[in-house]
Amino acid sequence: MEDEVDRLVAAWRRERPDLDVEPLEVLSRVSRLARHLDRARRLAFSEHQLEPWEFDVLTALRRAGSPYQLSPGQLLTQTLVTSGTMTNRIDRLAKKGLVERLPDPSDRRGVLVRLTDEGRDRADQALAGLLDQERAILAELSRAQRGELAALLRRLTAPFDNIPG
Repeated sequence: MEDEVDRLVAAWRRERPDLDVEPLEVLSRVSRLARHLDRARRLAFSEHQLEPWEFDVLTALRRAGSPYQLSPGQLLTQTLVTSGTMTNRIDRLAKKGLVERLPDPSDRRGVLVRLTDEGRDRADQALAGLLDQERAILAELSRAQRGELAALLRRLTAPFDNIPG
């Protein structure tokens, strides 16, 4: 079965036989798959009136476990945004009733961000919708193939995820 990347690689091999274009066979497919995944994510989230960034913050809180709260600093670490961006996001989610700010009992000047019941429900529903979309994307692969692909991708991404600092 031929795909668009096969056609792209063949064209480059014809036009630039002096270059080794083999990396395109993997990474162009990863890039194309990422675009399809981004569309699937947006669809799953929009069905629950969430933006991707809202899902990221809500699910970071949800994964924290009961009482579903984190400091803004912990949220920064998990979502990889600046403090100004996080403040804006928390404000917007609080205005929608999906999170609330509470005083941090261990730091008089600090706050904690807690998921509201509605925020938890929306995060849970959006996650279920996302997983349905992702299962559809992976449907062509057997369980063993999915495991093998996950292991190979982990091998490629781990060095980026474990950079000190």
